[in-house]
Amino acid sequence: MEPKIIFEDKDLLVVDKPAGMIVNRAQTTKGRLTLQDWLRERKTQNEKSKTLDREGIVHRLDKETSGVLVVAKSEPVMKILQEQFKSRLVKKTYWCLVHGLVVPREGRINLPISRNPFNRQRFGVFIGGREAETDYQVLRYYHRGLEKFSLVEVKPKTGRTHQIRVHFKSLGFPLVADEWYAGRKTSKKDRVWCPRLFLQAMAIELNQRVFRTNLAVDLQRVLDKLTKD
Repeated sequence: MEPKIIFEDKDLLVVDKPAGMIVNRAQTTKGRLTLQDWLRERKTQNEKSKTLDREGIVHRLDKETSGVLVVAKSEPVMKILQEQFKSRLVKKTYWCLVHGLVVPREGRINLPISRNPFNRQRFGVFIGGREAETDYQVLRYYHRGLEKFSLVEVKPKTGRTHQIRVHFKSLGFPLVADEWYAGRKTSKKDRVWCPRLFLQAMAIELNQRVFRTNLAVDLQRVLDKLTKD
């Protein structure tokens, strides 16, 4: 599946990245179409001669995370966007489905995050970690049999790796189908009815412009299987 173009002009390309697509090219992605490969393929021959670091990609979404992603189309625009992300001027909105009933229904999670010293691929809440802030609001509660769930709108104020997943896990509300942070038994059980991590980048606001997408079809189907509370 290829990305869907949400917006494009001479400076910016905004896409809806599908779940399963890796953003950046690497040794481990050989033979697989990454977003970086796709961006290069759609350029004209003349444009391909102009080298642009990572084809203008200024931020990432994990492989299983779908949603809005912004790409710069020139070096000056890329530098401006990188500075805006660094200065926290870019506002991002995500939706996620988590285990349990999140209470209170809205709030801010302010817990430091760093790499897990026992598993360098993963992250966690550790004293001395980097500052990480996540604002959230519960959109709706659901249940499936005796299991309770919360659909949450999340607005991270910082951009730490796996921030949303780590923060909600630390409070006892792991994301549905999260193989890394929900636990092997729970995630395996989740994937019987939810095919992948339930996390989507719904919107990005930059320079007073908001770019949005709809909830991915596969995630909407998951919600349709649940009962609203």
